[in-house]
Amino acid sequence: MTPGVARRVLTTACRQVNLDPSDAELIRIGSNAVFRLRSPVIVRIAQGSDVAESASRQVEVARWLRAVDYPATRALEVEQPVYAEGRVVTFWESISDAEDYAPLPHVADLIRRLHELEAPPSLQLPDIAVFDRVIRRMHDVDAVLTEEECAFLEARISETQSRFASLEFTLSRGPIHGDANVGNVILDRSGNPVLIDLDNFCRGPREWDLVQTALYYERFGWHTREEYAEFCQVYGFDIMTWPGYKTLADIHELRMVAWLSRNAARNARSKQELKKRLVSLQSGTSRKNWSPL
Repeated sequence: MTPGVARRVLTTACRQVNLDPSDAELIRIGSNAVFRLRSPVIVRIAQGSDVAESASRQVEVARWLRAVDYPATRALEVEQPVYAEGRVVTFWESISDAEDYAPLPHVADLIRRLHELEAPPSLQLPDIAVFDRVIRRMHDVDAVLTEEECAFLEARISETQSRFASLEFTLSRGPIHGDANVGNVILDRSGNPVLIDLDNFCRGPREWDLVQTALYYERFGWHTREEYAEFCQVYGFDIMTWPGYKTLADIHELRMVAWLSRNAARNARSKQELKKRLVSLQSGTSRKNWSPL
């Protein structure tokens, strides 16, 4: 989706809910095109044949969390999602003028509070689909990797699938964010932490919401020992003491490789990072040089 197409969709969608798209700021274009209106309102434009159901669920989840006074991104009180030019558009209250990430103790607190909730029966959350995203993006990998490299990834996926199937989880199952990490908890205008990005919300083992923070500390060095220790203290559990941690961490590494494949064919930096990550997976060497693209 180009910026020009995104703005055209924005204009069409805003008219359907009586919002003014004039002078809208384009924040980013990735899996979604994200705009900030003058209102202030955040507009997310998604594309793809499978996004309509997900967009509706995100709005439902946001409204449930609001009803139980949980600090998460708020869906605007309009009829949504909106459909415009083959795209799916949702509207959200703008909670901040910048993306200031919350400290890890706040991240841990929001995850813990989320895991204490039980979704109402009316909210039909899907079960977690751990490997769907990786498998779905393998055809993108084919365009930028050699046959040998693709074969390695396929074997790695198969091996981690087998390990995942035999895991015995310690924590209970229930509503999870699905992509819980420091990048998805930002500070609002009053400095309070707010959970954002509800795209992957589902039912699953609570360990899934803890593994990224552990991975960022243990393998990538993106968090310090002290930060990670405080995260565990606030949440009340250290996933690295659980025997299944390595399996979940390996799965997330595969997801991080697959995610890069979306743009690697047309973006030299993404392709370079993809190749670098693949080499470290093949050799078992340090992941400390992985860049947080």
